[in-house]
Amino acid sequence: QLQASGGGWVQAGGSLRLSCAASGLTFSSYSMAWFRQPPGKEREFIARIGNSLYYANFAKDRFLVSRDEGANMVFLQMNSLKPEDTGVYYCAAVRGITITASEYEYWGQGTLVTVSS
Repeated sequence: QLQASGGGWVQAGGSLRLSCAASGLTFSSYSMAWFRQPPGKEREFIARIGNSLYYANFAKDRFLVSRDEGANMVFLQMNSLKPEDTGVYYCAAVRGITITASEYEYWGQGTLVTVSS
């Protein structure tokens, strides 16, 4: 019900825009979030958008989350990418306000982002 796309390879300093299409749920009732899982590390929260916005500290200055209610989509614009941003990026949906991954009800399949130095 969530389909993430837009990942790929980019050089450090570059930008990528991830997209996530939602289907089969009442999109406006859900907070949407992005998480990522760097190689060999645990999944971590990036940003959430619902009635309000919330970013992880590392994302505040370089990442921008947005959503299109009419298209049932959420986006993550990533700028000034660094090698440590490499990982699998996931979109997720929850009816509520949380940054805890285990509390999210729906997950996309993940899209790989590779940032080379």
